[in-house]
Amino acid sequence: MINKSRTIIIDPDSENKNYWQDLWQFRGLLYFLAWRDILVRYKQTAIGLLWSIIRPLLTIFVMWFIGWLFNSNVPEGVPRILLVCAATLPWQFFATAFSDSSNSLIVNSNLLTKVYFPRLIVPISTVIVCLIDFLISFIILIVIMVLYRFSPDIKMLYLPFFLILNLITSIGLGLIIAALNVRYRDFRFIIPFIIQFGLYVSPIAFSSSDIYNSAKIPMFAKYLYALNPMVGVIDGFRWCILGGNTPFYFERFLVSCAISIFLLIIGLWYFRKMEKTFADII
Repeated sequence: MINKSRTIIIDPDSENKNYWQDLWQFRGLLYFLAWRDILVRYKQTAIGLLWSIIRPLLTIFVMWFIGWLFNSNVPEGVPRILLVCAATLPWQFFATAFSDSSNSLIVNSNLLTKVYFPRLIVPISTVIVCLIDFLISFIILIVIMVLYRFSPDIKMLYLPFFLILNLITSIGLGLIIAALNVRYRDFRFIIPFIIQFGLYVSPIAFSSSDIYNSAKIPMFAKYLYALNPMVGVIDGFRWCILGGNTPFYFERFLVSCAISIFLLIIGLWYFRKMEKTFADII
């Protein structure tokens, strides 16, 4: 559709229900973009896919050292390294998926200005690549559990649910920032700050019980802490992997779930609202 003042590449029916049918019909493009990103992610690196293991492994050791240095509480019978690993892997997935999806439209700007396709495919394809990285890095957790002879219980079957919740959080927040990043390029400087701040306020080097059971922390701060959607995700991962050795705060988890779903709804709404202008602005 050509306007005298600008050219916008968008389907005339994008405002109706056909958009979601198009999303399914263009699934081949989704697979292609994801496969392309997998091939180029570690291209011309000496160790290739091993970076999927080395990056979270370095974070695990740093968080383990911080937890040990400040003597954070560790449930009885649980190695500190396992407690940290069960939190680092979902955090690493969120941080990478959020960062990549937020920048995905800018990185693929040449594609957005040439042909029509549902723009949701671009950020979602980057999240799929990060999911593959997460599955590869899960080897770290398995190795640590074998080394410490730690056997999970039946709660491990709930792990896919918390992984889906992590996906919802990553995609929802990623869509919001991706749409904002097209119009306001300043947001590319805000993304690392959000990730760094989130690392400090998420229970990675410590446990949520350190927050909720502390008499020194005011109640309003505990409520603010529970609003972090990654708190529920990480606590859920630990509960699944470590079983009854770590507490699970169900009411506060529901708050995290509500925040994650809210982010996804807002992200989809705002992304769809701004989508028709991407080709013109970018």
